[in-house]
Amino acid sequence: MITGNVIDSVSTADDSKTEQLLKRYERALTVRKNWVDLFEECYEFALPQRESFYSETAGQRRDDKIFDETAVVGVQEFASRLQAGMVPNFARWADLMSGSEVPKENREQVNSELEEVTDYVFEVIQNSNFAQEVHESFLDLAVGTGVLLAEEGDAIQPIRFSAIPLPHVALDVGADDNIDHIFRERSIRGAELTVAYPRAKIPAKVEEQVKRNPEDKRKVLEIIYRDYSKLNVMAHHYCVVDMKTKEKLLQERYEGVGSCPIIAYRWSKASGEIYGRGPLINALSAIKTTNLTVELILENAQMAISGIYQMEDDGIINPDSISLVPGTVIPKSAGSAGLQPINSAGRFDVADLVLGDMRNNIKRALYNDMLGDPNRTPASATEIAERMADLSRRIGSAFGRLQAELVTPVLQRVVYILKKQGRIDVPTINGREIKIRSVSPLAQAQAQQDVVSVDRFLELVGGRFGPQILNLLIDSQEVSIYLARKFGVPDNLIRSPEQRAMLTQMAQQMAQMQAQQGMEQQQQQ
Repeated sequence: MITGNVIDSVSTADDSKTEQLLKRYERALTVRKNWVDLFEECYEFALPQRESFYSETAGQRRDDKIFDETAVVGVQEFASRLQAGMVPNFARWADLMSGSEVPKENREQVNSELEEVTDYVFEVIQNSNFAQEVHESFLDLAVGTGVLLAEEGDAIQPIRFSAIPLPHVALDVGADDNIDHIFRERSIRGAELTVAYPRAKIPAKVEEQVKRNPEDKRKVLEIIYRDYSKLNVMAHHYCVVDMKTKEKLLQERYEGVGSCPIIAYRWSKASGEIYGRGPLINALSAIKTTNLTVELILENAQMAISGIYQMEDDGIINPDSISLVPGTVIPKSAGSAGLQPINSAGRFDVADLVLGDMRNNIKRALYNDMLGDPNRTPASATEIAERMADLSRRIGSAFGRLQAELVTPVLQRVVYILKKQGRIDVPTINGREIKIRSVSPLAQAQAQQDVVSVDRFLELVGGRFGPQILNLLIDSQEVSIYLARKFGVPDNLIRSPEQRAMLTQMAQQMAQMQAQQGMEQQQQQ
């Protein structure tokens, strides 16, 4: 069930529009079909627990073709590492701040007010199921594309998140090359249609079929598409179509930034392509090679353990009756060569060498080569920060895309729902009135480059020209505030301009009093 600020409700009789949407859905399926084999290989060798694009029985074992678990473990580590770097659990990974349209003299006051709003927003996020679902979504992101649903909850849990498996989704882009059509395939029991979609107007034909077979599952298609009818207005349509009858069950229009309930985001994207390409695709060749190598090693090991034998056909020994187990005594005639073992042709040392290189390539592709030795002393805070900075440099382009397609839309969606529920009251997050600043560990790691530049400048000028010139050139208060922003220090920990002005005045008065007392003491002497 998806809810939001319903701006308009459209009649189910709009058959022409439904037909256009279904044609676009078929086109999106055709495009997705080109990716299915590639995605399925990634799931087969690295994500066997994820839902397949092909129909399979629930609970069916899918890891029977996996002989090496490097990729399976590596993807889990990738998802956990990315989550810790971008949206860490029980931590605030973004701030709501005043935008460029807010006058400079009012920004600190506005930021102070937004600080409380940000605290509440992240309290809601941390009390929701966001951490669990975004981790599941990051597993799909390793393939290239993650899909996350953020919908309105209840009084206890205002927002619910759901990681939608990639096989359930088809995507399409608009003229600006951004995703503007999202098709979600669902299978729902007929009796539960009104539960899943409380505001739906069930057509008579569908209602009749449901009454006859209430337990039968029906395939429905949820369609979310961008509305471009109004310039500079963010709006989305949401409709549900019964695929058996091709009749529309529901159509609504939501308006405002954050009105799109499904967030589709990509790791990287080639020009002209819709779906993303993740690190797992880059590592697929090494994964398959490693898997095959381990399979051959196991076969060779089996031959080395069981042995392969040859014998003369002397009519004494019957090969069909021989049991090659420890302690077996095999009779043979005098002078007969009997059973003679054949040495294995496999080279375990060469196989281990190839296997080591392939495993390192997989770890490097999944950004897990920086985790360090788990048996050694735990890393210090400085070392962890350096690793995070290294990771930030290596995924720089992907980080920017994830900021634009995941972090910002999630915050916009949460604020949209909380405003609808009357829990918060803030202006629109449009980058001008209110903007989103990432303060995640990865964002801070990237910001360290700016900190290093400022630090080197201060050290160079102070060392070459002295502290007097440095004090004339640099406003120490503004530098301190700048560094606090880069380090993600909350605004409520920074004194307001009024407080700083009062403390400066008090310091000046204290200095004047001390100077006056010194003069009086000199006069007395």
